[in-house]
Amino acid sequence: MPAPQRTLAVDGVEAFVADEVFGPSADAHGLGVELEWLTSQGQRNRRLPITEATDLIDRLSPLPAGSRLTLEPGGQLELSSAPFRTIDDVCTAAAADLAVLDQACGASDVELIALGADPVRPPERVAVAPRYQAMERYFDHLGRAGRTMMCNTAAIQVNVGLGQPDQMIRRWRLANQLGPTLIACFANSPFAGGLPSGWQSSRLRAWWALDPSRSAPVACDPHPVAAWTAYALDARVMLVDAPGRGFVPMIEPLRFGDWMADGHELGWPTLEDLRYHLTTLFPPVRPKGWLELRMFDALPSPAWQVAVAVTGALLGQPEVADHLSDLVADSSALWVDAAQLGLAHPALGRTAIAVFELALDALAAAGVDPARQQLVEAYADRWVRRGRSPADDRLDAWRRTGALFPPAEHPEAALVGTRSP
Repeated sequence: MPAPQRTLAVDGVEAFVADEVFGPSADAHGLGVELEWLTSQGQRNRRLPITEATDLIDRLSPLPAGSRLTLEPGGQLELSSAPFRTIDDVCTAAAADLAVLDQACGASDVELIALGADPVRPPERVAVAPRYQAMERYFDHLGRAGRTMMCNTAAIQVNVGLGQPDQMIRRWRLANQLGPTLIACFANSPFAGGLPSGWQSSRLRAWWALDPSRSAPVACDPHPVAAWTAYALDARVMLVDAPGRGFVPMIEPLRFGDWMADGHELGWPTLEDLRYHLTTLFPPVRPKGWLELRMFDALPSPAWQVAVAVTGALLGQPEVADHLSDLVADSSALWVDAAQLGLAHPALGRTAIAVFELALDALAAAGVDPARQQLVEAYADRWVRRGRSPADDRLDAWRRTGALFPPAEHPEAALVGTRSP
């Protein structure tokens, strides 16, 4: 909550970021995944109601392999794994908890829809938390993209430890440089408003249309502490948790750095306000004591395991870094092109093939389960080597049948040798 006088300075913000975001308590080796789905109940035009969503979460929590189940504003469900040390461990645990969730959803007539963006339903918030109400008011003053992002998108987030102190800067840069290629490889949301949107990832189209001070990529050339500090100071304040007033949306533009320097009628920011402000920033690579990679559209099972395996293999092994940096040099700035054109962009198409080959070698060297290596090989063969992503399969199905939603899939569905209808 704000203070009655100035309490923060730039050097204090930088020290906070150095200690709490990139400091000695940061996760060096962990790997985790957060899986989101659009949801419906009974009929695909009926969102999962808040009461039934909370009941489902309460009944299933805690999940047996340690994942946490939460609700997003538009009724999306999110399964967040515990951190593990290996690709096999995180995929096995998340898949086990997903099987429990899927069984419970089937018994409740709830469908988990593995798409990055809702293809037809207008955005509608079902979560009633005061934070979400204030967030909606903030975004409504900026246009339609905010409600779309909050209520009509679903993503996969792969969480990767920062590595040892001598690896941290390199891993930070590589995660950002790799981002556009990962967007293009895993795009899975080509529709909006009942028609093709012209984007492979309509989810990221919504993100790019948001307040860019909190959704654009972070500059990765400076030291990560300096880069994240500058980003946080330049970003607009979204909400202020004001005494007696709850969350107040900052409709008039107010950069956090300006709030810190000049104050506001609600007071001056404290360390707690800074900590909360950082949770309202959503760049495609977000540091949180680890690196949260937010560029993947929601994917059906078991394709999400490919996103985890490829990311973990490329960023988790220091000996891969030099090769990876060279491979992504021509595509590292193509954030918007990746979301719109996907692997049809020549540079991204070339980079993606080389990146998958490197990932496959790294997975073999790390001794990852051969069945999981086969999944990555099958994904590369089905999509990446053909210059396609799952979004292209969805477009093909729409051209044939008009289908906007994918068919219902079981968590244990096999990727190898299949073709989407």
